[in-house]
Amino acid sequence: MGTHYQGTDKEKRALNAYIKLSRAAEAVSQRIHNHLQMYDLTISQFGALEALYHLGPMQPGQLGQKILKSSGNMTLVVDNLVKRGLVTRQRRTDDRRCIEVHLTAAGEALIAAILPAHVAGVTAAFASLTAAEQDHLSALCRQLGLAQAV
Repeated sequence: MGTHYQGTDKEKRALNAYIKLSRAAEAVSQRIHNHLQMYDLTISQFGALEALYHLGPMQPGQLGQKILKSSGNMTLVVDNLVKRGLVTRQRRTDDRRCIEVHLTAAGEALIAAILPAHVAGVTAAFASLTAAEQDHLSALCRQLGLAQAV
């Protein structure tokens, strides 16, 4: 269903595109992240583990930027991952003012176990689009995202 707003064609076109983008993003996200319930992980927790797995230790603020979460939200995410023994907070040796988040062996094992099914889920979710359509969608999303950084 599109917008019921009675504005100009330009306004209705933008609203319809936004509604479709939002609904598609939510549907894809739900499908892709559904398996995280089996591991008692939130999307943010999974994102943090994945970022640390691929990029290595980083400060909580950097981690938040990578997974698009606020510093307040990252504190809670990291606290919960620490409680589960999946990450640790460690002071940097070269600058004791800085704290970095590190994967533990248990955290690395968990994300390594989850990742193949996650990638397969993402691949399946996008299977309805051809390779060219996926590339085009990627380019459009990047263009739209960059245009917002005003």
